[in-house]
Amino acid sequence: MRAEDGSRRCSSEGTIAPMMASNIVDFELGAGTDRAVRRALANLERRQGEDGAWAGAYGGPMFLLPMYLALCHAAKRPPSETQRARIIAYFERAQNEDGSVGVHAEDTHGSLFCSVLAYVALRMLEVPKDDARVRRMLAFIHRHGSPLAAAQWAKVTLSLVGLYRWDGLTPLLPELWLLPYAATPFHPARLWCHCRQVYLPMSWLYGRRARIDDDELIRALRDELYDGAWSSIDWSAHRDTVAQVDAYRPPSRLLALANAAQRAVERITPDRVRAMALGKVREHIAYEDEVTNFIDIGPVNKVLNAFVAFFDDPKSEAFERAFATCESYLFDNELGTMMQGYNSSKLWDVAFATQAIVATPLGDEHRTMLERAYGYVRDNQILDDVPRRKRFYRDASRGGWPFSNRAHGWPITDCTAEGLKCALALEGRFAPRIPEPLLRDAVMLILDWQNDDGGWATYEKRRGGAWLEKLNPSQVFGDIMVDYSYVECTSACMQALRASLPRFGRRLAARARRAIAKGERFLRNAQRPDGSFEGSWGVCFTYGTWFGVTGLLAAGVPTSDRAIRSACDFLLAYQRSDGGWGEEGDSCRERRYIPSDTAGVVQTSWALSTLVRAQHPNRQAKARAAKLLVDRQESDGSWAREPLVGVFNKTCLIDYDNYRHYFPLWALSEFAREERAR
Repeated sequence: MRAEDGSRRCSSEGTIAPMMASNIVDFELGAGTDRAVRRALANLERRQGEDGAWAGAYGGPMFLLPMYLALCHAAKRPPSETQRARIIAYFERAQNEDGSVGVHAEDTHGSLFCSVLAYVALRMLEVPKDDARVRRMLAFIHRHGSPLAAAQWAKVTLSLVGLYRWDGLTPLLPELWLLPYAATPFHPARLWCHCRQVYLPMSWLYGRRARIDDDELIRALRDELYDGAWSSIDWSAHRDTVAQVDAYRPPSRLLALANAAQRAVERITPDRVRAMALGKVREHIAYEDEVTNFIDIGPVNKVLNAFVAFFDDPKSEAFERAFATCESYLFDNELGTMMQGYNSSKLWDVAFATQAIVATPLGDEHRTMLERAYGYVRDNQILDDVPRRKRFYRDASRGGWPFSNRAHGWPITDCTAEGLKCALALEGRFAPRIPEPLLRDAVMLILDWQNDDGGWATYEKRRGGAWLEKLNPSQVFGDIMVDYSYVECTSACMQALRASLPRFGRRLAARARRAIAKGERFLRNAQRPDGSFEGSWGVCFTYGTWFGVTGLLAAGVPTSDRAIRSACDFLLAYQRSDGGWGEEGDSCRERRYIPSDTAGVVQTSWALSTLVRAQHPNRQAKARAAKLLVDRQESDGSWAREPLVGVFNKTCLIDYDNYRHYFPLWALSEFAREERAR
């Protein structure tokens, strides 16, 4: 673990060493930031696509490509030679010295889960078993207990291609979907939508004991992975076996009891009930495919739904569409070909880039760029609710915005909030404009999404109790069972509601004010004693504190408020001697601030923006941060690639590559505006 020496931490009063003060005075704040802002705007304009969006990598998770390649092997549709070489290159970059592959592309904690899947993937890509890369990987796998000790998702994937036995898995009963929702506190529809949409196809595949026919490679891989012991393995003895490297959330006692109960139920379940359950689950899977244009909510259920279509009928149109849309998740850049965590991050990036541009005084000079961005926001708002939504446990959608594009179809609270902020900020400047009823629908959707605790979750209102997390079967991820209220989502929704107050009349404004007040209480309760806010979708306390402070300010909290001041003091305590901030991704896993060896421009941007918005009086601290951003800028107006700063479910970092192109611009623009007002 790379951690900066604790002696570098200091209070906001003592952040700047006296010998550096003269350097700050000499720094040409106006000229430096102006040049940087102009170059950053030019860089964004060059990178913008014809559709108004900014394409960028959203990769990082190392279990996605192997699942897709398992599907390719099952369907006998291998990737092209070009793709094959680029995928191998991506795996090679992610492999650690000990031969392992982590949960994400920069993970130095070796993961048996991802190492097993990566090994199988490389062999399916025709990398020979005596290749040095796979030899080192296999050695790591054997040292940590073989696939018998891998996390659940690896065992499911291996079972589909005949490299594990379904008897070696804890039950994934499709019959749970037959239970009445209202009377069942553990009904699958109460789970976070990403979780339930993954376990939905898993339960169908488990219920069918789906498995491809053996072939020469599969037989060879059995010998390699299990060191020749395949035929003598007692699979049922390894249902709960998990290696320490995969045991971020080891099985709880409640999960063990639930699994035992499910095994007992499965033994007495009549075949006709199993058939009825499989039919109901298949109906839900088909619905998810239909309402998302076969894109599905994410890459894991995308691949698993495609497996379902394959085992249901490999010659069907459903499988053809399911397999073809897997391509929408593939992305190639200088690192190789990866599989992204979504079909794109375009709406999210457009929303932030637009706000960064608007924060500058130069928007009129880049009118075409703004017009295209507004067009993307306008054209990707969701126009209608999905049909029969209550039957399939879906919330309203009309007026919302997705993370990627309208075709994907799942609206998200913070994406809707950021989209609405852009729509309101640019309203009337470009035609055609977003119709008034759709803007109002966005506000209503945000209001209806608010949880009883005052916060906002991601896709839906919270449906289940926190106790459901004790039933988390994944072993490698945290907080996957329930759609909790989050600091980031809450802040974004509060900001959007604040922006809407003068727009939609007194009655709606009064309801929005009440929601904002409840959001303020949530944020105050979420703030830690040290003043920080924990981020759940970015690394980590730097990100969360940016959102936490901005949300409180949106609620009308004065900058003199203790919550604002303590949050700023927290950030200033971690400002580095070079003026920047750098936080390790392990902060998310360990839930404590872990300084990194070097500052990052994105995290520095979040911290600088927080201090500026909070009107913190330490001008020198802000100037030093701005100087770092200016000095790190490349000649073309961009900033260099840095370690991953996105995260989900505590353990898996993810790449928001476009962050480095607009967050420094945004922070410098805010800083420059504050300096001009002095």
